[in-house]
Amino acid sequence: MQRFVAAFIIAAGAVLTVESAQPPPGAPKPGEGGRFDVLIRNARVMDGTGNPWLRADIGIAGDRIAAVGHLGAATATRTIDARERIVAPGFIDVHSHAGDGLRNAALHQGQPLIAQGITTIVANPDGGGPVDLAAQRAALEAARPGPNVALLIGHGSVRSAVMGRARREPTADELQKMKDLVRRGMAEGAFGLSSGLFYVPGSFAKTEEVIELAKVAAEFGGLYTSHVRDEGNYDAGVRASVREVIRIAEEAKTIGIVSHMKALGRDSWGMAPALLQDMEAARARGVQVFADQYPYEASSTSLGAALAPGGVEPTVAIVTENLRRRNGPDAVLIASYRADPSLAGKTLTEIAKARGVDPVTAALALMDGGNASIVSFNMSEPDIEAIMRAPFTMASSDGALVAVGGSHPHPRDYGAFARRLAVYVRERKVVGLEFAIRSMTSLPASVFGLTDRGVIRPGAFADLVIFDPAVIRDAATYAQPQTLAEGVSDVLVNGTPVRLDGKFTDASPGRVLRK
Repeated sequence: MQRFVAAFIIAAGAVLTVESAQPPPGAPKPGEGGRFDVLIRNARVMDGTGNPWLRADIGIAGDRIAAVGHLGAATATRTIDARERIVAPGFIDVHSHAGDGLRNAALHQGQPLIAQGITTIVANPDGGGPVDLAAQRAALEAARPGPNVALLIGHGSVRSAVMGRARREPTADELQKMKDLVRRGMAEGAFGLSSGLFYVPGSFAKTEEVIELAKVAAEFGGLYTSHVRDEGNYDAGVRASVREVIRIAEEAKTIGIVSHMKALGRDSWGMAPALLQDMEAARARGVQVFADQYPYEASSTSLGAALAPGGVEPTVAIVTENLRRRNGPDAVLIASYRADPSLAGKTLTEIAKARGVDPVTAALALMDGGNASIVSFNMSEPDIEAIMRAPFTMASSDGALVAVGGSHPHPRDYGAFARRLAVYVRERKVVGLEFAIRSMTSLPASVFGLTDRGVIRPGAFADLVIFDPAVIRDAATYAQPQTLAEGVSDVLVNGTPVRLDGKFTDASPGRVLRK
């Protein structure tokens, strides 16, 4: 009978090795003689829970981890030598716009994600995505994604389907129709409700409407995650907006997440400690509130949303004030503009100068010409670091997946997870490696209910990343944003290698997950 080995750390700090005659429930059985499909040797295993690494081998049978420990006599169809590198659970991006890109035949493997060690993304954030999740699931499955995909049902999409862009409260009948759409989305496997209360039409919704829809998600064990109503001081203010997430989570009796948490613009710099204090106070009284964050000083959105949010008419006065809030025209970089792709990579200041006009006039002209996607430099490093240190903060990218060329996107698309490990762990020592890995793996898996993912243990899915913590880095910059991350040598998704020894395989083993 095959024996399975698992190592655990007990409170005293000693290593306790437990052997059992049977694998844990749900774990696959390797073949006779200790043969596995994949065997990872010479690994420094960091299991995702926050524990320090331990030397161990990992045996994989099918799509799951079958054994962790000293597997000296085992053999395998494929053996990977980790060469003393860190082996961690595959990274989970809880706020990703890459879902559409994964449906593209040229992008479906998600190489910019895989190169960072991302093996699972959560799609349809900010209240967006389709209302018909069954159709989205079918399209993704047909495309064969490289990473796994978990879906959310978007409040903004649901509201649009029922009310269009109406700037009012729903009638009782309209609210019931929205509830029915959320219920259908949850039944189709959504992991929760997302909202974008900064964006139209979410900005037209009152808190009570969102609470009622979050209650429906909660019936299925789903959570609530939100691009908050105001990340700076546009209107409600960032502190009131974070408190709104807390209220929705508390009254809906579910998990609430402040998406890509930040304090936007100089007027709001230094607010992070107060925001975190409010979240800690809520947690102390039993509210399940969390945050996610990408590790950059710049955000990205549309020019219209940045300078005329909430569907207001863009006037000179409004755009002037909101451009100031965004730290001025030097801090606004055009990422893409269909009417004139040559503007990608230029600041509003540069565009205005070339046109012989002031930056506000230039911005208004761009919005009249079809809007633009921007990268906006508006965050402070002390706030970024404070949010990152919170034990309830998960890693995310807020990144998309687009073809190379024709745009100048945010480097987070290619570098968010590698940057956290390179800049904030290795260089600045803001958090430790174990803490950072936990924020990328077991914490998001626990919060989102991604069963048997985010940890390394027998019975868990074999989503794994092998990387060198001394080498991993984000090669993508604001000047060259579409450059693959470096330092991740091997990545497995559901037990299948998608990257081996620094090179991509032909495999696309990702799955569209269900709650």
